[in-house]
Amino acid sequence: MVKVVATVQHDRLLKVDGANKRPHLQLESLQHHKKKILFVTSEFADLVKVGGLGDVSSALPRALGLHHDVRLLMPGYREVINSGRQIRIIGTIPGYAGIPPCRIGRMDLNDGLIVYVLICPELYEREGNPYCDSSGRSWPDNHIRFARLGLVAAEIAAGNASISWTPELVHAHDWPAALAPAYMAWRGQHIPTVFTIHNLGHQGIFDADCSRELGIPPEAFTPDGVEFHGKLSFLKAGIAYASHITTVSKTYASEIVSPQQGCGMDGILKYKADRGLLTGIINGIDESWEPNTDPHLLQGLVDSDWQGKAVHRQYVEQKFGLDPVEGPLFVVVSRIVQQKGIDLTREVASAIVEAGGQIAVIGRGEPELEASMLELAARYPGRIGVDIGFNELDARRMFAGSDFLLMPSRFEPCGLSQMYAQRFGSLPIATRTGGLADTIEDGVTGFLFNESNVDSYMQAIQRAFNVHQRAELLNAMRRMAMASPHCWQQSATPYNQLYTNLVNETAVLARTA
Repeated sequence: MVKVVATVQHDRLLKVDGANKRPHLQLESLQHHKKKILFVTSEFADLVKVGGLGDVSSALPRALGLHHDVRLLMPGYREVINSGRQIRIIGTIPGYAGIPPCRIGRMDLNDGLIVYVLICPELYEREGNPYCDSSGRSWPDNHIRFARLGLVAAEIAAGNASISWTPELVHAHDWPAALAPAYMAWRGQHIPTVFTIHNLGHQGIFDADCSRELGIPPEAFTPDGVEFHGKLSFLKAGIAYASHITTVSKTYASEIVSPQQGCGMDGILKYKADRGLLTGIINGIDESWEPNTDPHLLQGLVDSDWQGKAVHRQYVEQKFGLDPVEGPLFVVVSRIVQQKGIDLTREVASAIVEAGGQIAVIGRGEPELEASMLELAARYPGRIGVDIGFNELDARRMFAGSDFLLMPSRFEPCGLSQMYAQRFGSLPIATRTGGLADTIEDGVTGFLFNESNVDSYMQAIQRAFNVHQRAELLNAMRRMAMASPHCWQQSATPYNQLYTNLVNETAVLARTA
């Protein structure tokens, strides 16, 4: 069966031309005025990033800036306040219930993007990351910290923040921003809201008693509102009260309405989906991922002789203490957590080495899995290298030097690593789930397998070994992967249409009320 798949795709693959050039995407002409959109997020990669949310919050507003006036609202963490960028105080917000008052600062970035900074030192200027202290424990007042974020968004949308700019739509991202549409609904604000679920597994669950501290009306603490098994769920609030819900791939949108991947929210999500209020829109990657011009790379990845890949493979081998071999180089660039299937990679590692391959791993996460990967490297010196940590330069060079990316995620709302790998000519081997299913064409731009188990995973790896032995087919697949159009402008178009529809519908309702 594997040989048949490779043969069917072979002729098509060998016809690819202009390997490193993405198809030109025609932007639709603007037949409307730019809508004023407020992005509400807890991360922004330019200033502070924990995961993919930071990348999305940085890239998507810029892509949408061609269509709309998009501005960002985020907390003033220590990294933001100390970034060296000028912040002008432009407004104040009073306290509410148990939520302290704050100020609003404005930061104008060099490319014109405007960031509103929520300044409240007692809530945000701390050591650690946006969610946890330096030892990895969640901040005990996270319910206050992120309710403050949602409430500021509601105040800005109501024109109560001493800001001369008022949004026509508020777009909140993941559970930390999820109370924005809820506060707006509770206050009777008739501005449309979009709530994006980046990962349904993170729900912002707090004790029910927190509701009073946050000024949540008692009638909202029901199964149709913020209540979730007797607790308060920020994520459920966003789902319940937003005008429209999006998530980060079409396949993930279809998966989360089922009990298997709905994380307990499948009932309310199916209710929304059945009414056309849930949409999957795939994420993209930013324009810096250009294989011939990326300044992180030692040289461009032009495909005339693939010398660039050879140079970066040598870098990876030296960085990870790997012995040069003829077989393929597999890499893992990932959080070291159960969701990412790291345990499955650990189980297949010996078979990869015995077949002549080598493996390089970078990332950090769960201590037990980190330890197991370090033990694996010690068992196979010169064939498996592991670096517990992360830096952008090494990650990009790993994508550039590798033949295959191992990504056996148990679930993956969108995933960005597979798109990064493809742009740099590394073919992802991934589970057929979420955004992986939407961005990898099996046997053309990578390899997909159906079940999260060792046997299914190993079959896909064996297919990759078979392709690696056929240089002409391997290079054709690389070209197809590098030409995949996973840029943000592709995602901006459906968001542009969604925003326009919601704002126009709201305007019609207002005129007829």
